[in-house]
Amino acid sequence: MKRACLFLLLFALIFSTNASADSLLEVRFLDVGNADAALILCDGHAMLIDGGNKSDSQRLYSLLKKEKIRSLDIVVATHVHVDHIGGLPGALNYSDAEIVLCPVKSHSSDAFNDFKKYANKNGPGISIPLAGDTYALGSATIEVLALNSGSAINETSIVLRLEHGNVSFLFTGDAEGDTEQALLDSDIDLSATVLKVAHHGKDTSSSTRFLQAVAPSHSVISTKDEPASIVLDNLQAVGSEVYRTDLHGDVSFISDGERVFVSTEKSLAIAPVTVETKKEVTYILNINTEKFHHPSCKSVVDMKEKNKREFSGTREEAISKGYKPCKNCDP
Repeated sequence: MKRACLFLLLFALIFSTNASADSLLEVRFLDVGNADAALILCDGHAMLIDGGNKSDSQRLYSLLKKEKIRSLDIVVATHVHVDHIGGLPGALNYSDAEIVLCPVKSHSSDAFNDFKKYANKNGPGISIPLAGDTYALGSATIEVLALNSGSAINETSIVLRLEHGNVSFLFTGDAEGDTEQALLDSDIDLSATVLKVAHHGKDTSSSTRFLQAVAPSHSVISTKDEPASIVLDNLQAVGSEVYRTDLHGDVSFISDGERVFVSTEKSLAIAPVTVETKKEVTYILNINTEKFHHPSCKSVVDMKEKNKREFSGTREEAISKGYKPCKNCDP
């Protein structure tokens, strides 16, 4: 089945369920090996997040030409490693860019200088965003959550959250522990329907706490190698369906603002994902130990009444109030 036929089927599925078809978003994660590149399309607008290696430059040029995208609203280089910016000159050689974002304006590598040359030639030059900056892409909204959270290059990664109705995507670049901790320490909403797993699924990223905060229904790992087992275990623990470019090729999502449909290049699988609101449940707080429990937890029986509080809300809200989950009942 060709890709065009596949998406005609997806559109038919969306229309047949009476979902809102006023706006459609497509997020396409490209199979670029141990590198990152994602093309985002919404309401006639286009955005590119990273561009893979230098060897991917021609592919990006050809892809944009095939899609007849002569102007990119936003180009993001999450950080300066060659596996993220190497192919961007190819994209910027075919398409103009209205905004070009990067965490720095100078770097000594040839790959960065090539990227900078085309950002100046066919765009406005490089801009360094601020955390909290927002951009529109059709009816979708992109917010910068973090950048330059540490001195290591991976920790400079621009972290973005895209919202389209009730569907959201989190793009993490190669962000590692410092960035994840900074995000967790903030009041930022990290929840996402789809997570682009950081740093190609390596164990320097994707901590248990971070993935619990994101709680993605689906996750995409851009890699050509086996991801770290602990990362796969952590994703499984939060109930995330994992897609890998080494196994599935390009991974594409279409959103109507209420659900997303996912297709993969190699398996051509189609699966609707329903976006659910996080459910409120009742927990028992221990104001002395600052832990929270399921009401049925054996620790609740031994808890002193003066330390016991009932709390109705989500797991994330309990954590945001400074309470830690009980290790026995794992609420």
